[in-house]
Amino acid sequence: MTLLLTRSDILRSLQLPAVLDVLRAGFRESADIEPLRIRTDLPGPGTATALLPGLIPGIPAYTVKVNAKFPGASPALRGIVCLHDLTDGSLLAVLDSSTVTAWRTGLAAALATDVLAGTGVVGVIGAGSQAAMTVTGLAALRAVDRLVVHDLDPERAAEFLVQQDIPVTVASTPQEVAAEADVIVLATWSREPLLTARDLRPGLHLTTLGADEPGKIELSADLLTAARVVVDDRTLAAEMGALGNVGLPTDAATATFKEVLTGVAPGRRSADEVTVYAPVGLPWQDLAIAWPVYRSAVGRGRTIDFLS
Repeated sequence: MTLLLTRSDILRSLQLPAVLDVLRAGFRESADIEPLRIRTDLPGPGTATALLPGLIPGIPAYTVKVNAKFPGASPALRGIVCLHDLTDGSLLAVLDSSTVTAWRTGLAAALATDVLAGTGVVGVIGAGSQAAMTVTGLAALRAVDRLVVHDLDPERAAEFLVQQDIPVTVASTPQEVAAEADVIVLATWSREPLLTARDLRPGLHLTTLGADEPGKIELSADLLTAARVVVDDRTLAAEMGALGNVGLPTDAATATFKEVLTGVAPGRRSADEVTVYAPVGLPWQDLAIAWPVYRSAVGRGRTIDFLS
């Protein structure tokens, strides 16, 4: 039998400490199998993407994710995550991809941001679900005393203000965020730089989540060149992420987050260093959400027999 897990099912079963622990382990021990992000443009405004295989050593399951991305839709991302038994391929669960993706992207970003960033005011550029999940995860890892938020849609910025149990200031431009914040999370659909080297201050940290497919840009080439850049995967960052989308090569990344967590490379080296975390998103991160959620939901969710 296959467990069907909707958004509300996932949220009922999601336990933040357990997921953060699996994400931390995944970064340290992720399997040496090339991550596949297969993407194609569709007629009109959308794209189709598949991520596979989601594998973490020690977890007896794997994930395959299939997404549709339509920037004008709400939610903009729709699809499913299939959780399979690693021994015989049986389909253990089907999960709502929009929810899994928002949480795994946000919590993985929070984990890296906590390790790489100094302390201070947290800024948000793009007040959507991924930024909200990142702030939620970051607040579980460290004290977040104040937020400064910018979004092109004032209503979304106001809604973000209501959602957070943290004092929030609304900024009218990305530059205002950069002037006030010490830690900045960008999560937008932008195709041109929102911040450049002119906006940098000593000690600033930026986590850029929007540059996860070709053409999407949040940070300029001169900013990335001036900062110490950490990525989740060098090849993907140069093929379709923050580096390659502004014409920078693989070696513009000084380290992967796995290298930082395992001590192969240092994290923040001084209080004045400018750092950037620029992930694309890896298949195993879907498993880091899907597996603990599945384990928690077994025995109390809806099931279907696809073989009947």
